[in-house]
Amino acid sequence: MTEDIDPQAPAPPRRARLAQHLIPWAITIVCFGYLYTRLVAAATREGASSVPAYLAAIFTDVPWGAWLLLMVGYSFVYLLIDTAVLWRAVNWFNARVSYADLLPVRASTYILSILNEQVGKGAIALYLNRRDGVPGWQLGSSILFIMVCEFYYLLTWATIGVFLRWTDLPAALEVFRAIPMIGGGAAVAACAALFVFRSERFEGGFLARPLLHTFRRAAPWQYVTIMLMRSPSLLLGVFVYSQAAGMFGVDIPFLDMLTYLPVVIFGTFVPGPFRAVAVTLWPTLFPDHAGEMTIFGFVQHNFFVLFNAAIGLIFLRRANRELFGGEPASG
Repeated sequence: MTEDIDPQAPAPPRRARLAQHLIPWAITIVCFGYLYTRLVAAATREGASSVPAYLAAIFTDVPWGAWLLLMVGYSFVYLLIDTAVLWRAVNWFNARVSYADLLPVRASTYILSILNEQVGKGAIALYLNRRDGVPGWQLGSSILFIMVCEFYYLLTWATIGVFLRWTDLPAALEVFRAIPMIGGGAAVAACAALFVFRSERFEGGFLARPLLHTFRRAAPWQYVTIMLMRSPSLLLGVFVYSQAAGMFGVDIPFLDMLTYLPVVIFGTFVPGPFRAVAVTLWPTLFPDHAGEMTIFGFVQHNFFVLFNAAIGLIFLRRANRELFGGEPASG
Protein backbone atom coordinates (compact mmCIF):
# COMPACT_ATOMS: atom_id res chain seq x y z
CA MET A 1 0.00 0.00 0.00
CA THR A 2 1.34 3.42 -0.91
CA GLU A 3 1.34 6.07 1.81
CA ASP A 4 1.07 9.32 -0.14
CA ILE A 5 0.70 12.85 1.10
CA ASP A 6 -2.87 14.06 0.89
CA PRO A 7 -3.00 16.54 -2.02
CA GLN A 8 -5.91 18.27 -0.31
CA ALA A 9 -3.92 18.90 2.87
CA PRO A 10 -3.84 22.60 3.77
CA ALA A 11 -0.67 24.51 2.89
CA PRO A 12 1.40 25.96 5.73
CA PRO A 13 0.28 29.44 6.82
CA ARG A 14 1.80 32.31 4.87
CA ARG A 15 3.58 33.62 7.96
CA ALA A 16 5.18 30.21 8.56
CA ARG A 17 6.36 30.01 4.94
CA LEU A 18 7.81 33.51 5.16
CA ALA A 19 9.66 32.64 8.36
CA GLN A 20 11.00 29.47 6.74
CA HIS A 21 12.59 31.58 4.00
CA LEU A 22 13.78 34.46 6.17
CA ILE A 23 15.32 32.60 9.12
CA PRO A 24 18.21 31.04 7.11
CA TRP A 25 19.10 34.47 5.68
CA ALA A 26 18.88 36.04 9.13
CA ILE A 27 21.30 33.42 10.47
CA THR A 28 23.67 34.13 7.58
CA ILE A 29 23.56 37.90 8.13
CA VAL A 30 24.31 37.49 11.84
CA CYS A 31 27.21 35.11 11.12
CA PHE A 32 28.77 37.32 8.46
CA GLY A 33 28.31 40.41 10.63
CA TYR A 34 30.20 38.64 13.41
CA LEU A 35 32.88 37.56 10.91
CA TYR A 36 33.32 41.12 9.70
CA THR A 37 34.04 42.39 13.21
CA ARG A 38 36.67 39.66 13.59
CA LEU A 39 38.24 40.55 10.27
CA VAL A 40 38.35 44.27 11.04
CA ALA A 41 40.23 43.56 14.26
CA ALA A 42 42.61 41.16 12.48
CA ALA A 43 43.25 43.59 9.61
CA THR A 44 44.01 46.37 12.09
CA ARG A 45 46.34 44.11 14.04
CA GLU A 46 48.24 43.19 10.84
CA GLY A 47 48.46 46.81 9.69
CA ALA A 48 46.38 46.24 6.54
CA SER A 49 44.73 49.25 4.92
CA SER A 50 41.34 47.52 4.72
CA VAL A 51 39.62 44.17 5.16
CA PRO A 52 39.59 43.44 1.38
CA ALA A 53 43.33 44.19 1.17
CA TYR A 54 43.97 41.97 4.20
CA LEU A 55 42.03 39.06 2.67
CA ALA A 56 43.56 39.57 -0.79
CA ALA A 57 47.08 39.24 0.62
CA ILE A 58 46.14 35.90 2.21
CA PHE A 59 44.31 34.73 -0.92
CA THR A 60 47.33 35.25 -3.20
CA ASP A 61 49.61 33.15 -0.98
CA VAL A 62 47.55 29.94 -1.31
CA PRO A 63 48.92 27.28 -3.74
CA TRP A 64 45.61 26.91 -5.53
CA GLY A 65 46.75 24.21 -7.96
CA ALA A 66 47.74 21.77 -5.22
CA TRP A 67 44.64 22.67 -3.22
CA LEU A 68 42.38 22.02 -6.21
CA LEU A 69 43.86 18.57 -6.85
CA LEU A 70 43.36 17.68 -3.19
CA MET A 71 39.72 18.80 -3.12
CA VAL A 72 38.74 17.29 -6.48
CA GLY A 73 40.00 13.86 -5.41
CA TYR A 74 38.20 14.15 -2.09
CA SER A 75 34.91 15.11 -3.77
CA PHE A 76 34.94 12.05 -6.02
CA VAL A 77 35.71 9.68 -3.14
CA TYR A 78 32.97 11.32 -1.06
CA LEU A 79 30.44 10.70 -3.85
CA LEU A 80 31.37 7.01 -3.99
CA ILE A 81 31.00 6.58 -0.23
CA ASP A 82 27.82 8.68 -0.05
CA THR A 83 26.22 6.57 -2.79
CA ALA A 84 27.32 3.35 -1.06
CA VAL A 85 25.59 4.43 2.15
CA LEU A 86 22.38 5.31 0.29
CA TRP A 87 22.56 2.08 -1.74
CA ARG A 88 22.96 -0.02 1.39
CA ALA A 89 19.98 1.55 3.18
CA VAL A 90 17.71 1.46 0.12
CA ASN A 91 18.48 -2.20 -0.51
CA TRP A 92 17.81 -3.07 3.10
CA PHE A 93 14.54 -1.25 3.52
CA ASN A 94 13.04 -0.22 0.16
CA ALA A 95 13.97 -2.00 -3.07
CA ARG A 96 16.74 -3.91 -4.83
CA VAL A 97 18.73 -1.30 -6.75
CA SER A 98 22.24 -1.73 -8.13
CA TYR A 99 24.98 0.66 -7.07
CA ALA A 100 25.63 1.56 -10.72
CA ASP A 101 21.97 2.54 -11.20
CA LEU A 102 21.86 4.68 -8.07
CA LEU A 103 25.16 6.52 -8.60
CA PRO A 104 24.00 8.84 -11.46
CA VAL A 105 20.85 9.85 -9.60
CA ARG A 106 22.72 10.48 -6.35
CA ALA A 107 25.36 12.54 -8.14
CA SER A 108 22.77 14.60 -9.99
CA THR A 109 20.86 15.44 -6.82
CA TYR A 110 23.90 17.43 -5.66
CA ILE A 111 22.89 20.02 -8.27
CA LEU A 112 19.47 20.44 -6.67
CA SER A 113 20.97 20.42 -3.19
CA ILE A 114 22.76 23.72 -3.86
CA LEU A 115 19.42 25.45 -3.37
CA ASN A 116 17.48 22.96 -1.30
CA GLU A 117 18.65 19.68 0.19
CA GLN A 118 15.08 18.40 0.43
CA VAL A 119 14.52 18.83 -3.32
CA GLY A 120 17.56 16.65 -3.96
CA LYS A 121 16.20 13.94 -1.71
CA GLY A 122 12.84 14.26 -3.45
CA ALA A 123 14.51 13.43 -6.77
CA ILE A 124 15.82 10.16 -5.28
CA ALA A 125 12.31 9.37 -4.05
CA LEU A 126 10.90 10.10 -7.54
CA TYR A 127 13.46 7.78 -9.13
CA LEU A 128 12.64 4.87 -6.81
CA ASN A 129 8.92 5.48 -7.18
CA ARG A 130 9.14 5.38 -10.98
CA ARG A 131 11.51 2.41 -10.99
CA ASP A 132 10.01 0.21 -8.27
CA GLY A 133 6.88 1.95 -7.02
CA VAL A 134 8.51 2.73 -3.67
CA PRO A 135 6.27 5.15 -1.72
CA GLY A 136 7.87 8.50 -1.06
CA TRP A 137 7.32 8.20 2.67
CA GLN A 138 9.27 4.94 2.81
CA LEU A 139 12.26 6.45 1.05
CA GLY A 140 12.00 9.51 3.29
CA SER A 141 12.13 7.18 6.28
CA SER A 142 15.34 5.57 4.99
CA ILE A 143 16.95 8.97 4.41
CA LEU A 144 15.95 10.03 7.93
CA PHE A 145 17.55 6.80 9.17
CA ILE A 146 20.79 7.73 7.36
CA MET A 147 20.67 11.23 8.88
CA VAL A 148 20.33 9.78 12.39
CA CYS A 149 23.29 7.49 11.74
CA GLU A 150 25.25 10.47 10.45
CA PHE A 151 24.52 12.43 13.62
CA TYR A 152 25.77 9.55 15.76
CA TYR A 153 28.89 8.85 13.73
CA LEU A 154 29.89 12.52 13.86
CA LEU A 155 29.25 12.61 17.60
CA THR A 156 31.25 9.40 18.05
CA TRP A 157 34.27 10.75 16.17
CA ALA A 158 34.03 14.10 17.92
CA THR A 159 34.11 12.25 21.25
CA ILE A 160 37.12 10.18 20.14
CA GLY A 161 38.89 13.36 19.02
CA VAL A 162 38.30 15.05 22.38
CA PHE A 163 39.58 12.03 24.32
CA LEU A 164 42.73 11.89 22.18
CA ARG A 165 43.42 15.55 23.02
CA TRP A 166 41.99 15.50 26.56
CA THR A 167 45.24 16.23 28.42
CA ASP A 168 46.40 19.04 26.11
CA LEU A 169 43.13 20.61 25.00
CA PRO A 170 43.63 24.40 24.66
CA ALA A 171 41.94 26.54 27.29
CA ALA A 172 39.83 28.22 24.61
CA LEU A 173 38.34 24.82 23.75
CA GLU A 174 37.41 23.73 27.25
CA VAL A 175 33.78 23.70 26.11
CA PHE A 176 34.67 20.69 23.95
CA ARG A 177 34.99 18.64 27.15
CA ALA A 178 31.19 18.56 27.19
CA ILE A 179 31.10 16.52 23.97
CA PRO A 180 31.66 13.12 25.66
CA MET A 181 28.79 13.85 28.07
CA ILE A 182 26.57 14.79 25.14
CA GLY A 183 27.64 11.60 23.41
CA GLY A 184 26.84 9.54 26.50
CA GLY A 185 23.38 11.08 26.75
CA ALA A 186 22.78 10.50 23.05
CA ALA A 187 23.84 6.86 23.43
CA VAL A 188 21.33 6.36 26.25
CA ALA A 189 18.63 7.98 24.11
CA ALA A 190 19.54 5.69 21.21
CA CYS A 191 19.26 2.58 23.37
CA ALA A 192 15.86 3.69 24.65
CA ALA A 193 14.64 4.43 21.13
CA LEU A 194 15.83 1.04 19.86
CA PHE A 195 13.99 -0.68 22.69
CA VAL A 196 10.78 1.21 21.92
CA PHE A 197 10.92 0.58 18.16
CA ARG A 198 11.67 -3.13 18.54
CA SER A 199 9.29 -3.87 21.41
CA GLU A 200 5.81 -5.28 20.74
CA ARG A 201 4.50 -3.24 23.66
CA PHE A 202 4.75 -0.03 21.68
CA GLU A 203 3.32 -1.13 18.34
CA GLY A 204 0.75 1.12 16.72
CA GLY A 205 -0.07 4.73 17.44
CA PHE A 206 2.67 7.23 16.70
CA LEU A 207 5.23 4.51 15.90
CA ALA A 208 3.02 3.25 13.07
CA ARG A 209 3.55 6.45 11.08
CA PRO A 210 5.02 5.84 7.59
CA LEU A 211 7.98 8.13 8.26
CA LEU A 212 9.15 5.68 10.95
CA HIS A 213 8.91 2.68 8.61
CA THR A 214 12.69 2.12 8.48
CA PHE A 215 13.21 2.58 12.23
CA ARG A 216 10.66 -0.15 12.96
CA ARG A 217 12.62 -2.55 10.75
CA ALA A 218 16.23 -1.56 11.46
CA ALA A 219 18.33 -3.77 13.73
CA PRO A 220 21.13 -2.34 15.90
CA TRP A 221 23.83 -3.83 13.66
CA GLN A 222 22.40 -1.95 10.69
CA TYR A 223 22.86 1.39 12.47
CA VAL A 224 26.45 0.45 13.26
CA THR A 225 27.07 -0.67 9.67
CA ILE A 226 25.95 2.68 8.25
CA MET A 227 28.11 4.53 10.77
CA LEU A 228 31.12 2.43 9.81
CA MET A 229 30.47 2.96 6.10
CA ARG A 230 30.30 6.72 6.67
CA SER A 231 33.49 6.86 8.72
CA PRO A 232 36.06 6.63 5.88
CA SER A 233 34.68 9.84 4.33
CA LEU A 234 35.15 11.66 7.64
CA LEU A 235 38.67 10.33 8.23
CA LEU A 236 39.64 11.23 4.67
CA GLY A 237 38.03 14.64 5.23
CA VAL A 238 40.12 15.14 8.37
CA PHE A 239 43.29 14.43 6.37
CA VAL A 240 42.21 16.66 3.47
CA TYR A 241 41.17 19.57 5.70
CA SER A 242 44.38 19.27 7.72
CA GLN A 243 46.47 19.44 4.55
CA ALA A 244 44.37 22.26 3.10
CA ALA A 245 44.64 24.34 6.27
CA GLY A 246 48.43 24.17 5.94
CA MET A 247 48.11 25.61 2.43
CA PHE A 248 46.26 28.57 3.96
CA GLY A 249 49.09 29.10 6.42
CA VAL A 250 47.59 27.45 9.51
CA ASP A 251 49.10 24.23 10.86
CA ILE A 252 46.38 21.90 12.19
CA PRO A 253 47.68 18.37 12.91
CA PHE A 254 45.51 15.37 12.05
CA LEU A 255 44.41 14.64 15.63
CA ASP A 256 43.52 18.28 16.21
CA MET A 257 41.44 18.34 13.03
CA LEU A 258 39.74 15.13 14.16
CA THR A 259 38.54 17.09 17.19
CA TYR A 260 37.39 20.12 15.21
CA LEU A 261 35.94 18.85 11.94
CA PRO A 262 33.01 16.76 13.24
CA VAL A 263 31.85 19.77 15.27
CA VAL A 264 32.17 22.08 12.26
CA ILE A 265 30.22 19.63 10.09
CA PHE A 266 27.35 19.91 12.57
CA GLY A 267 27.40 23.60 11.66
CA THR A 268 26.66 22.74 8.02
CA PHE A 269 23.31 21.32 9.12
CA VAL A 270 22.13 24.77 10.22
CA PRO A 271 20.09 26.25 7.34
CA GLY A 272 21.52 29.25 5.58
CA PRO A 273 23.33 30.21 2.36
CA PHE A 274 27.09 29.79 1.98
CA ARG A 275 27.33 27.36 4.95
CA ALA A 276 27.55 30.47 7.12
CA VAL A 277 27.61 28.75 10.53
CA ALA A 278 30.35 26.30 9.54
CA VAL A 279 32.42 29.11 7.98
CA THR A 280 32.05 31.20 11.13
CA LEU A 281 33.23 28.38 13.37
CA TRP A 282 36.74 28.25 11.84
CA PRO A 283 37.90 31.79 12.77
CA THR A 284 36.15 31.34 16.11
CA LEU A 285 38.26 28.25 16.79
CA PHE A 286 41.42 29.99 15.52
CA PRO A 287 41.09 33.67 16.48
CA ASP A 288 44.78 34.35 15.85
CA HIS A 289 44.28 33.41 12.19
CA ALA A 290 40.91 35.05 11.57
CA GLY A 291 41.60 36.00 7.95
CA GLU A 292 43.19 32.72 6.93
CA MET A 293 40.47 30.61 8.53
CA THR A 294 37.66 32.76 7.15
CA ILE A 295 38.91 32.23 3.60
CA PHE A 296 39.66 28.58 4.39
CA GLY A 297 36.17 27.89 5.73
CA PHE A 298 34.35 29.78 3.00
CA VAL A 299 36.32 28.19 0.15
CA GLN A 300 36.42 24.67 1.60
CA HIS A 301 32.72 24.29 2.32
CA ASN A 302 31.35 26.12 -0.68
CA PHE A 303 33.76 24.60 -3.21
CA PHE A 304 32.78 21.18 -1.90
CA VAL A 305 29.08 21.88 -2.53
CA LEU A 306 29.65 23.47 -5.94
CA PHE A 307 32.12 20.88 -7.22
CA ASN A 308 29.83 18.05 -6.15
CA ALA A 309 27.17 19.74 -8.25
CA ALA A 310 29.66 19.90 -11.15
CA ILE A 311 30.20 16.14 -10.80
CA GLY A 312 26.43 15.78 -10.95
CA LEU A 313 26.45 17.46 -14.37
CA ILE A 314 28.48 14.52 -15.69
CA PHE A 315 25.64 12.17 -14.83
CA LEU A 316 22.75 14.53 -15.52
CA ARG A 317 21.74 13.14 -18.90
CA ARG A 318 21.50 9.59 -17.62
CA ALA A 319 19.75 10.74 -14.45
CA ASN A 320 17.15 12.62 -16.51
CA ARG A 321 16.58 9.51 -18.59
CA GLU A 322 16.14 7.44 -15.43
CA LEU A 323 13.80 9.98 -13.85
CA PHE A 324 11.71 11.06 -16.82
CA GLY A 325 12.31 8.59 -19.60
CA GLY A 326 9.74 6.04 -18.54
CA GLU A 327 6.20 5.90 -17.27
CA PRO A 328 5.51 6.47 -13.57
CA ALA A 329 5.15 3.32 -11.51
CA SER A 330 1.59 2.33 -10.72
CA GLY A 331 0.35 2.84 -7.21
